[in-house]
Amino acid sequence: MTYKMTIAGLERELPLCPIADDLYIAAFICFGDAEISTACAQELLKLVPRENYDYIFTAEAKGIPLAHEMARQSGAEKYFVARKGPKNYMPDPISVEDKSITTKGTQKLYLGRDDADMIRGKRILLVDDVISTGGSLHAMEEMVKLCGGEVTGRVCVLAEGDAAKREDIKFIGTIPLFNGKGEPILE
Repeated sequence: MTYKMTIAGLERELPLCPIADDLYIAAFICFGDAEISTACAQELLKLVPRENYDYIFTAEAKGIPLAHEMARQSGAEKYFVARKGPKNYMPDPISVEDKSITTKGTQKLYLGRDDADMIRGKRILLVDDVISTGGSLHAMEEMVKLCGGEVTGRVCVLAEGDAAKREDIKFIGTIPLFNGKGEPILE
């Protein structure tokens, strides 16, 4: 089963994936799709003026191509990625818990102290591919707070389900949740 939609002017068929009994999501995957990453980054940059933030921040993994392309298009020299595990190259890593609709259980996001120090006192734009329950977004906000930065904007490509009703995020499009028959769940 798939869900056909237009995203940033491009048609895509998103596979429907089960996340619970009789609950499916349409999986928006920008990995390997340079065309969609470029188009979405261009549209996301239109949502928040460049003077409103100092750095772009995302969580591993699907937000990475978007954050990279947004940084490239806007001329930013640096963006930050909260990783799903501590890495040897991270000095004195800090972490926060993340609970995402697409990940089983709770995971942690990590950032090296060197990156955390660069975020201190800066205005941060949070970027994600899809916001549904807001779990990953909340974890990113906590990470920025822990670093001493200020979140000044939240953008995503697609707002899923109730996330489309949130007034604190800006997004390109909306996407419904689906039942086991592949039918949109109407609210």
